[in-house]
Amino acid sequence: MAVTKFWLGEGFIEQGASSQVMPRVIELLHQAVSLHTTQPPSKVSSFSWTPTEKAIICWAIQEMGMNTQELKETCSIVHDKAFDSVKTRGGFLMKKNDDNTIHVHWKGAPEAILAMCSQYYDTTGIVKAIDYDTREKLNHIAQAMAIDGLQCIAFAHKKSCIDLYENRISCQMLEDDCLTFIGLVGVKDPCQPGVGKAVEDCQSAGVNIKMITTEEALIARAIATECGTLKPERSMDSEVVEGAEFQNYTEEERMAKVDKICVMASASSSDMLLLVQCLRKKGHIVALIGTDTVDAAALREADVGISVGLQATDVAKESSDIAILDGDFVSVVKVLKWGRAAFNHIQIFAWFQLTVSITSLVIDFVTAVSASEPPTIKIVASISSGEIPFAALQVLWVKLIIGTLAALALAIGKPSKELMKCQVDGKPLITNIMWRNILAQAIYHIAILLTIQFKGRAIFSVDDKVKDTQMFNTFVLCQVFNKFNARELKKKNIFRRIHRNKLFISIIGVIIILQVVIVEFLKRFAGTKRLNWGQWGASIGIAAMSWPVAWYVNWITIPNKSFCPI
Repeated sequence: MAVTKFWLGEGFIEQGASSQVMPRVIELLHQAVSLHTTQPPSKVSSFSWTPTEKAIICWAIQEMGMNTQELKETCSIVHDKAFDSVKTRGGFLMKKNDDNTIHVHWKGAPEAILAMCSQYYDTTGIVKAIDYDTREKLNHIAQAMAIDGLQCIAFAHKKSCIDLYENRISCQMLEDDCLTFIGLVGVKDPCQPGVGKAVEDCQSAGVNIKMITTEEALIARAIATECGTLKPERSMDSEVVEGAEFQNYTEEERMAKVDKICVMASASSSDMLLLVQCLRKKGHIVALIGTDTVDAAALREADVGISVGLQATDVAKESSDIAILDGDFVSVVKVLKWGRAAFNHIQIFAWFQLTVSITSLVIDFVTAVSASEPPTIKIVASISSGEIPFAALQVLWVKLIIGTLAALALAIGKPSKELMKCQVDGKPLITNIMWRNILAQAIYHIAILLTIQFKGRAIFSVDDKVKDTQMFNTFVLCQVFNKFNARELKKKNIFRRIHRNKLFISIIGVIIILQVVIVEFLKRFAGTKRLNWGQWGASIGIAAMSWPVAWYVNWITIPNKSFCPI
């Protein structure tokens, strides 16, 4: 934050032009800026200043030549009145040590300070009366600065006639009438770099951003327009609302207008909580960003509470679900992107697991009910008995493929840009498109594997041992090829961006190598028999047909309320 405009007398004072102002006026400005903060005088330090105070003090030191140490030595605080958020003003009573004179200083919102003033200083130090036209002009200047997004702080002064020794009670009552207006500063709180792009990314991702601020409506509108959360052409009445106004709505009015609100100005913590409750009643998924202790109730009420920055209080962090330490709104986009990626990976893994589980369940059930005798605990393959078609080590290998290795291949990876381009709707974990693909692949795998189980010996002219190995090999290779289908459940090009996922390629390579080792070299332990080149080619060809099946099924249109890619 930085002071960008300073109004004194009848015009703006440009940077570096402080020499045009009389020293008497500069002295009063120094006192008003340096001696009064939001903290009690005994606790004032550079660490307790608000960002606005820091900006004004830095400006006074750099542009107005303020010496804080000299002020502390020449002036002393008699009574300090903390800033009142309702009256939007604060003040203090001070004594000049060299002549023991008493002075009253006030600062706050322009409308609150101007209401207490009857005179103003010009640049030469001459005191002039504030008539109707002058008051209207000053109000107009303050309003114009607010429209530009500047936080306006006004300063006023009065020399007091209080006798500190005779009337100590009066020292606690600061005079608030017939003051002399000193000046008006405009503090700019610029958007962080990248906020505009981050807001645009969120909006394109289907996230509706609402800004809640304690600033007045004009300043809030300007900031929201600069950040991109509010379009310049939108109506002030429907898009920007003050907290008190929102509280005064009836329940029906709030529910009718809450979706249209983009900015809530002059908002308190209770206003924020009420807005979150109304949005949730409308069925929206609400994520709230907060940093202060007063935000705790709203953070707990929201579906997702997010605390940002190291300045976030412990209460806010404990009440939130996600803590972003860097305090940058751009990081919210990263949280959104990685959250969607995690959900997408879970869906992909669930799709793959369901396909394999349905296939295995049906095959085991069919082979079991077709058996002349109930299957024994020895699950060695035997076509004559119709027992479960896989040996123990084969089952363990299949579990490893569809479990650990599948999770590594499918559930780990960077989020794609498409996740941020698609609209978000509430949806189940398993979507219509997923069921379509699951059933298509499961039916194909079941049909081909049962054919090998019951007709494989005749088709390939082999004995039972080779037929069982052929079935096991085909089943594993079907899952390998199906992993490619799982990457892009909605896209027809399953190889898109595959070169970027080196982990996926590596895991596929490891599975193929280990499968060859199990079939060709671990015959005794795995219960397999070596296959010739033709039998390997048949297994690969049958498994590779999973790709054309997936490509064909993706042409079938099914109503789906999901976002991309599933």
